[in-house]
Amino acid sequence: MAEQSYSWVYSLVDSSQVSTFLISILLIVYGSFRSLNMDCENQEKDKDGNPTATGSFNNANSNNSIQTIDSTQALFLPIGASVSLLVMFFFFDSVQVVFTICTAVLATIAFAFLLLPMCQYLTRPCSPQNKISFGCCGRFTLAELLSFSLSVMLVLIWVMTGHWLLMDALAMGLCVAMIAFVRLPSLKVSCLLLSGLLIYDVFWVFFSAYIFNSNVMVKVATQPADNPLDVLSRKLHLGRDGPRLSLPGKLVFPSSTGSHFSMLGIGDIVMPGLLLCFVLRYDNYKKQANGEVPGAVNVSGRMQRVSYFHCTLIGYFVGGPAAHVVRALPHQVQQLPLPGGMMLLRPAQVPTIPPFPPTGESERERERSEERNCTRLLIIPHSRCHPPASG
Repeated sequence: MAEQSYSWVYSLVDSSQVSTFLISILLIVYGSFRSLNMDCENQEKDKDGNPTATGSFNNANSNNSIQTIDSTQALFLPIGASVSLLVMFFFFDSVQVVFTICTAVLATIAFAFLLLPMCQYLTRPCSPQNKISFGCCGRFTLAELLSFSLSVMLVLIWVMTGHWLLMDALAMGLCVAMIAFVRLPSLKVSCLLLSGLLIYDVFWVFFSAYIFNSNVMVKVATQPADNPLDVLSRKLHLGRDGPRLSLPGKLVFPSSTGSHFSMLGIGDIVMPGLLLCFVLRYDNYKKQANGEVPGAVNVSGRMQRVSYFHCTLIGYFVGGPAAHVVRALPHQVQQLPLPGGMMLLRPAQVPTIPPFPPTGESERERERSEERNCTRLLIIPHSRCHPPASG
């Protein structure tokens, strides 16, 4: 009896729970730094083409593939996600093959993006970074071709086997790509987006069953889809059956005993990851601006190393175990059910609240009034990736 009462405590240190949580943190950190590196490379290209041009973290002027979310998009994104969820809930049997093919194409591109740095490192000693022309398809480097080829091979193996580890690899690529290619321009847009998604998460996880007689979110996330190869073999009367595919919209890891899987949706990784990516880019701007006048006397060296990114990452680190604790508590203790989104998004948002401005105003602070105002609002202004040399 006592062992059953405290079984929820042992579930907190289950290998599947720990693996899922650690991988999600690694994906957020890696995706944020990939995003920052992309901004730096784009601004360096702009600087080489036009020495007087100034880069901006909010406007990807040299990379049209980067999407910046504005206030209107942040407000309507939960509505669009709800409509998509209902379409998948009611018409999944009709659109599952098309949806699986589209997901496989997106996962191929995303995983190629994830593999690109490794392929660049491997091909650097043996080949110059010259682009090879493929006519109307464009020009690509050897590293890009290698990463895309490896990604296609992995997707084909996943389609033929349906293994959960390959699905996790594709989901990781989707997480990193979305964090790297989507931008939040300000704290206002971040709060609008994450608050709307919090309401979306609470409603579809806990209240949809009262309206649709089924948990819409869980059913859509866990429902396997028909294998396109299986559908093709039936059309051609080949008589070969392929495995049903669990789509890479989540991370799953088995427990050490193999009795169950732990699942975490990629939305619980990407959405907090966008916030951490935003504060990382803002921290980078602050370092550039402060680097022009070295030797700040009112802040210790240790405190200078503590950034918004560190504090927000700690908030996510606290929210993850808190979500697992709430899920693992006995039903008698759970007075109100709380979704993972609430435990992950709110702790990550709290450290981004700007501090009160100092009472005194030094000569340097007066010279940087614009920077101080941006700091209070947490809006990233125009800035070069590397501050110009003095003199």
